[in-house]
Amino acid sequence: MSAADPSRGPAQQMLQKAQEMEQEAQRASDPQERQRLQDKARKLREQSEQQGGTSEGLDPTI
Repeated sequence: MSAADPSRGPAQQMLQKAQEMEQEAQRASDPQERQRLQDKARKLREQSEQQGGTSEGLDPTI
């Protein structure tokens, strides 16, 4: 699915982007670049949770 897929909400799209950044971070050879990507991924995950998404698909009210 692409980021423009209307069946996915913004929170889900942010989670997908965060996951992609984490994968890039794992491949990065530069430790500073790796840390930067991990930080950006974490921030995206936090934003997606605030918009109604969850990090693992779990209901945060449970």
